[in-house]
Amino acid sequence: MNKRQLEMRNFVRRFCKNRLAVIGLFCFTLIALLVIVLPPLMPYTEAEIDIIAFNAPPGSSHILGTDTVGRDVLTRLLYGGRVSLFVGIVSTMISVLIGIPLGLLSAFYRGWIENIVMRLADIFMTIPSTILILFLVSMFGPSIVTVTVVIGVLGWTKFARQIYGSVLTVREKDYVEAGVAIGQKDRLIIWRYVLPNAIAPIFISVTFRIASAIILESSLSFLGMGVQAPAASWGNMLYNAQSISILKNCMWMWLPPGLTLMTTILSINFIGNGLRDALDPKTALE
Repeated sequence: MNKRQLEMRNFVRRFCKNRLAVIGLFCFTLIALLVIVLPPLMPYTEAEIDIIAFNAPPGSSHILGTDTVGRDVLTRLLYGGRVSLFVGIVSTMISVLIGIPLGLLSAFYRGWIENIVMRLADIFMTIPSTILILFLVSMFGPSIVTVTVVIGVLGWTKFARQIYGSVLTVREKDYVEAGVAIGQKDRLIIWRYVLPNAIAPIFISVTFRIASAIILESSLSFLGMGVQAPAASWGNMLYNAQSISILKNCMWMWLPPGLTLMTTILSINFIGNGLRDALDPKTALE
């Protein structure tokens, strides 16, 4: 067994010690599989209306009932899960693809690149993100693509600053200085020595960022500025069920998306905590 395989084995062992992380991984995987596999198998579409079942409680025809216009709640819950997970994961990947190169280059080369990137990050961080997102979404029009891109583009600063701090530490290591001394090209040093030793904290941040992006998308949809009907998301399902009469008398309209959203966010946070414990250098020696 080589060194990399041993490190991976120890990582999995430490991760599995965290029971909440394992439970979170199981729950998140199950939710992801359900929202990917089940929607095409459902007898209804997310926008299909049952004209004889408005506000219908759970029953044989509609397992979780219908909403105020006769759409099947279970079907919309599954399709909404697709949208919410898509926005959370893709927007996070956009943030990573922007933030990591900028933070990496600014820490490795320093100088004017560092000044521009870090000052730009400071400017972005001084602006209330929710207000800026609401402004941009209203300007470009609320849609799945707009919400995903806006959340992704505005979320790069955390990853840039995090990789920046890690690279500043790694670039002073002996193996990096040795690579420079023997005349290796910068891109080879970055790819072979710097990035692999600075990337670990990013994996932890990715999980928490996915959770934050899902919450942000749900908040925008709840405010009517996110995913628009007839497309479903967990946020706009809650938005459509915010009247007092529905909250009191039609729990099947808001309880399933609320519980699913809460379970998903908790699962992702548990996974992030497990990754943090597994990657913690203090536990690596155990």
